Amino acid sequence: MTARSTSRAASPEAGTVEATAGEVQAAGGQGIPVVCDHGDDAAVAAVAERITAEQGRLDLLINNVWAGYERLNAGAWEEWNAPLWQQPLELFDAMFTHGVRAHYVATSLCAPLLMKTPGSLVVTVSFAVPEGEQHAYGMAKAADDRLAGCGRRRAAAPARRHLGGPAPRAGAHRGVMRFAEHLDLSASQSPEGVGRAVVALTADNERQALTGQALGVAALADRYRIDVHS
Repeated sequence: MTARSTSRAASPEAGTVEATAGEVQAAGGQGIPVVCDHGDDAAVAAVAERITAEQGRLDLLINNVWAGYERLNAGAWEEWNAPLWQQPLELFDAMFTHGVRAHYVATSLCAPLLMKTPGSLVVTVSFAVPEGEQHAYGMAKAADDRLAGCGRRRAAAPARRHLGGPAPRAGAHRGVMRFAEHLDLSASQSPEGVGRAVVALTADNERQALTGQALGVAALADRYRIDVHS
């Protein structure tokens, strides 16, 4: 797993890559923390090269980079809900640089290894933004959905490859919960629940039929009969 938040560089955001790897270990998995700023193409390329050298395969790439909440988490709630002409342009840049572009770069640099791995899958975590709300946010999430959709034809060509991948629409995470009083979270899911949905999707032998689609986590919960709330 990769992240730029590390115990060696304190962040106001909850969680570090080392702490997350520890949670994976505690849950019975193997967590290998790798510090990587996904706004640095060379750093992402180095991670792809490391995976190739150490593992020789890549079964699953999950794109879930996001810096769009940094100003919001710093207390800029009114700014977040302001019309676009009152929002700083850096808000758009954060959402696309450490968001859409980061996902595009990771997919591009990991594609050669993914295509060498039978049954590999790319999952890009997105969100269904209500129409007419938050221009930059809505554009970024729509672009993530499109990134998944553009891979549909490529995924269908080589048998047993799923490079396009779906875009599960996720729910609330720990950072969002601090604004729970302002939000309707009745249809949201936990981070662990989203993870269960991805695991179930990965194990689905018919998942290629879902390639390129934007999939609601709630729909995946119904499909696989899993709990996505706890």
